[in-house]
Amino acid sequence: MADWQKLEKKYLMGTFKRLPVTIVKGKGARVWDEDGNEYLDFLGGLAVDVLGHSHPVVVNAVAKQARELIQTSNLVYTVPQVKLAKLMVENSCLDKVFFCNSGSEACEGAVKLARRYGKLHRKGAWEVITATKSFHGRTLAMTAATGQHKFQEPYVPLPDGFVNVLYDSIDAIKKATTDKTCAIMMEPIQGEGGVNVPADDYLKKVRSWCDKKGILLILDEIQTGIGRAGSLFAYEQYGVEPDIITLAKGLGGGVAIGAFMAKDEVSVFEPGEHGSTFGGNPLACAAGYATISYMLKNGVIDNCHTVGDYLAKSISGLKKKSPLVVGVRGRGLLLAMELSRDVSSDLVMECLKEGLILNPVLPNAVRFVPPLIITKDDVDEAMEIVKKVLARMGKK
Repeated sequence: MADWQKLEKKYLMGTFKRLPVTIVKGKGARVWDEDGNEYLDFLGGLAVDVLGHSHPVVVNAVAKQARELIQTSNLVYTVPQVKLAKLMVENSCLDKVFFCNSGSEACEGAVKLARRYGKLHRKGAWEVITATKSFHGRTLAMTAATGQHKFQEPYVPLPDGFVNVLYDSIDAIKKATTDKTCAIMMEPIQGEGGVNVPADDYLKKVRSWCDKKGILLILDEIQTGIGRAGSLFAYEQYGVEPDIITLAKGLGGGVAIGAFMAKDEVSVFEPGEHGSTFGGNPLACAAGYATISYMLKNGVIDNCHTVGDYLAKSISGLKKKSPLVVGVRGRGLLLAMELSRDVSSDLVMECLKEGLILNPVLPNAVRFVPPLIITKDDVDEAMEIVKKVLARMGKK
């Protein structure tokens, strides 16, 4: 048998700190490695596999579409793209869609659209306010937008036009707003920053400020969207409507696709001002249509809400059993277990040995982003492993 991990080090750039496991098969919330060992996957492709691994509805949609048409270009019309756009618009507060291939591209496109709007309607305003601890992608511009020094420092000087301010502080936003500001971009719940949940009225205050100043509100729902937070879009839970929203991760049920959506009055792109060769290709759009349709018709979002609450209570209950557990934060099935010490990597490695895949999102926080189709039995199984590992670590 080939040593895939050794070959990876030889042939791939070392940009990922991978878990020492080679996954060869997945079904539902389970994956198997090359030796046949089974794991309960509470990482879910980094919040991507909303219907679990290789869900039949996605597999069948992709196989059918692959036999008919995989890629043309955006210089012609294709049916899957229009069908998916229609489904997304009819189930959101937005009016128009642009399809791309990833979350980074979606956020890039959203910022370009905001700058174009600023040029046309804000006397050339071009700056975008973002939040500290945010994450908006790994392109050079989105690295500048991301409010985390560890991602920015290796690439300075960064592109201009982004102002990072304290998250969950409307005063910081107001202070940073100038005549150059065209938009405020933020995550309803910060994912990569550690699953940080703002005050309940924060987004309403931001929306009100945007309305007062005539600037756009961009919500980055790459991680919170497509049911992850317990509603199709997280903004629904905060009583606000964004001008632009960015999406990716769960949108294709495991197939790579990104998108940004906008209100009619904000959709100011003219032909040639933005584009993508692969964005909105028939294969990815067929997967996206199958994923969202299945979610809406089969109670997946309700399951996320119900089982997410159950998981949150289960994690919170661990405080009574281990001094390492401080609490839990998040919504739906985007949760983080906060730890009293910087041992998240050790905990994740020990859980992996016991057959559970998690993510050390911060040194003192472990992220849970499983498929949205998991059951309470899956949660119980995962918690038994976590409890076993916590007890073992508590003795050290």
